[in-house]
Amino acid sequence: MATRRPAFKIWWTRIIPQAAERSTYVLLSSLALIALFYFWQPMGGVIWQVESRGGQLPLLAGFGFGWALVLYSTFLINHFDLFGLRQVWLQLLGRPYTALPFKTPAAYKLVRHPLYLGWFFAFWCTPQMTAAHLLFAVLTSVYILIGIYLEERDLIQAHPEYAAYRQRVPMLLPRVRKAKRVEEVEEAA
Repeated sequence: MATRRPAFKIWWTRIIPQAAERSTYVLLSSLALIALFYFWQPMGGVIWQVESRGGQLPLLAGFGFGWALVLYSTFLINHFDLFGLRQVWLQLLGRPYTALPFKTPAAYKLVRHPLYLGWFFAFWCTPQMTAAHLLFAVLTSVYILIGIYLEERDLIQAHPEYAAYRQRVPMLLPRVRKAKRVEEVEEAA
């Protein structure tokens, strides 16, 4: 989740070569998160705790699903470009970087942000929610929602077709299609 604002990107490329801009940003963001986790101090009690194995398993499955969805989503939109590795590789080969075209593969047909949906599962699906975990989950969720707002604004400018995609596909929760009732099917027959 390496959302960068255009003004920051312009400033950052005054310091870092264009080809390394994204990868160094991702690296520094990751180091900041590692520092956050390392220096995090425990705080106040347990908000919820699911003790039954039957209750824990769906939450742990949701947690695993979230991480799998994060990884899967990155490969759908080009994992190596997302983390800046493609840009650096092309630079090393002496080839120009070309922006990837807008596309909506697989999970991106169901929701506009499956990557972020995966993060929500990873943050919230836990058999034990402590006050510290809750604070982290709330703050990162707010960060993601603000990031979605800003990212979509940029995507509409960069890819005019994104506006129609945005109208067609829900942001985070897939639409559940209502099954036709038996009476409606019988009446049609």
